[in-house]
Order: sequence, then structure tokens, then C-alpha cells
Amino acid sequence: MAKIVAVHAHPDDLEILAGGTLAILASLGHAVTMVTATAGEGGSADLPPNETGRTRLTEAAAAAGRIGAQHRCLGFPDLGVFNDDASRRKVTELLRETTPDVVITASPADYHPDHEAISVLVRDACFAAPVANYRTGAAPALPGIPPLYFTDAIGGRDRDGNPLKREFGVDVGRHYDVKRAMVAEHRSQVAWVARQHGISDFVGDMDAWTRKVGHDFGVSYAEGFRQYRHPPYPREMKLQHLLGAAVLNP
Repeated sequence: MAKIVAVHAHPDDLEILAGGTLAILASLGHAVTMVTATAGEGGSADLPPNETGRTRLTEAAAAAGRIGAQHRCLGFPDLGVFNDDASRRKVTELLRETTPDVVITASPADYHPDHEAISVLVRDACFAAPVANYRTGAAPALPGIPPLYFTDAIGGRDRDGNPLKREFGVDVGRHYDVKRAMVAEHRSQVAWVARQHGISDFVGDMDAWTRKVGHDFGVSYAEGFRQYRHPPYPREMKLQHLLGAAVLNP
């Protein structure tokens, strides 16, 4: 059994971009932990931040429960995720506590500043986690840098609208109903996404995106990823090996 730790900025980000892949891994018996940097308390125009955050964390836990995963929140403020030392130590301690075999996080280029910030924090925390003299909490340093993967960005583009490259895809067709149910748990976001993003059908938009990625790989539904291999990060294709035949090459 492998330990998979997936970290993104807000409740619903992981479900939209990697929910099918996480569902596959969980179905194979691997331990999946879904982590949000924030409670997503900015995601409402009608409720105050505390109430919004509580609602969204409840939804995130329900979505994770759909695949038997655990959900954790790092407690950073919504629109307040920054690449600083205190934040890096917090993410490093998370990795030391969870001892992941594979780490999945946000694309380093995306439309949302929290997405980009948590991507950098997770990348640097993977590097820092084995450094024993980089003190965090009670958890011991990891034995080495864990393999690191980036999801697609939302919409597959950076802030200037430029398309981003992915390295491989994952065929999530057999687990798409589970992914859809995970995303649908985030009921509080239907009105917010319509107001803030002009998207009238929150789940339908995710459906269209997952179909588009699938079309890119010649299947019905897929999710895209890129492995970070810059030295000294591992080049071992751990996630690809765990997913086996579900992996799609360009």
C-alpha cells in the first residue's frame, strides 16, 4: 500500500483536477490524504467567512469520504497563501507527519494566486522534508524527497491565457461517476462560481473539462499531470507505476 498526499488550495480544487485519479488510487487500496491549504472561506457572497469555511470543510470531508480518503486543512486564509518560511515549515511538517510515497499538488502556473503559492510551498516542502536541521514539529525528517507531481491548471492555462503543457494523462472513465459525485458535494459553490466566474453549471463545467482532457488523449474522460524531476527530486515514475494501465501518453 502506498501513501498518496494531494495538496491544493481550496475545497473542490483536487476533486475537479484529480478526483478521478485519486479515486483510482483509493480503489487499488492505497491510502489517500486530500489536503486543502485553506477552508475556502472566501467562496460566498451571502455567508460570513467563518460559516462559509465550516460549510466548505464539511463538503470537502464528504467528498474525500466518497473514496475513503482523509481530508485535512492547513488553515491558511483564503487569498492569503504566501511562500514564506512559516508557511513552508507548516507544509513541511504535514509531509513529515503523513510520510507520503507520492505527492500531488497544484500547477505552478494558474489563474489563482493561492494555487500558485501552494504549488511552490509543496515543491519546496518536499525538498525540505528530509533536511533534519530544518526544524518544524514533532515529526521526524523524511528519509528522502518524495516524488512530486503537478495537476493541470484550472482550464489548462496560465494567468495570461497561455496553454500549459502536461506530461501524461490518466484515464478516469471507469471512475468518472465517483469523481462527479465528489465534485457535487461542493453544493455551496454553485451560486458562488456562477457569480464570481460566470459559470452557471459548476458540475457541468468540470464535466466539460474532463471530457476535453479525455479528447486530448483519445478517451472519454481524463486528467492531466506533470512530474517534477529537477535534481535532486526523484525521477522514479512512482505515480505512473501505481496507476498502471490507466496512464495515457501523449
